[in-house]
Amino acid sequence: MNKTMLKVFSPLTFFSRAKGYKHPGGIRCPGGILYYPRDPNFKETECNPAKLFRIEQIKTTRHRPYWEKNILEELKIKALNQFAIVKNIPEINAKLWKIKHLIKVTPITFPYGEPTVDDIKHTVLKENGQCIVTKTLKPKDDEIAALEAFEKDPRKMNSDTIKRDSRLKWNNAFSGGF
Repeated sequence: MNKTMLKVFSPLTFFSRAKGYKHPGGIRCPGGILYYPRDPNFKETECNPAKLFRIEQIKTTRHRPYWEKNILEELKIKALNQFAIVKNIPEINAKLWKIKHLIKVTPITFPYGEPTVDDIKHTVLKENGQCIVTKTLKPKDDEIAALEAFEKDPRKMNSDTIKRDSRLKWNNAFSGGF
């Protein structure tokens, strides 16, 4: 046989994997992934990713490989139902992906704004990921003036006035005091 014929029909070239049909269009997502929506008028919604995650261990590490235990130790989680706060960065996300079956990830949101250095003592992190900042409130000047005017009002009901009025109603149950 001819050598050129052998090259054409060699098993390596004959059974090479076909690349397949690539559909035209698609939306390129971060990471080089092509997404083909069902609706041609599809528009992706804007979303802001969370800056921080609340990580809680929900399954035990007993009978699990050492690398999963090491990742939990790096995140400073040593027991069940213990949680840690981590940044939303690719290095941490890669670790979380490896132990996703052992943990619960909750994004942390700030409904009343992010805390400042002065607000750290007044900050509470809930289980649903809400970071609540209770800011210190100061009374308004007109409210202080109204309170002082109420305290100095001679018609104000104080304990002596209430006792006197109650005694009058008791003594004259059917005729007076009402």
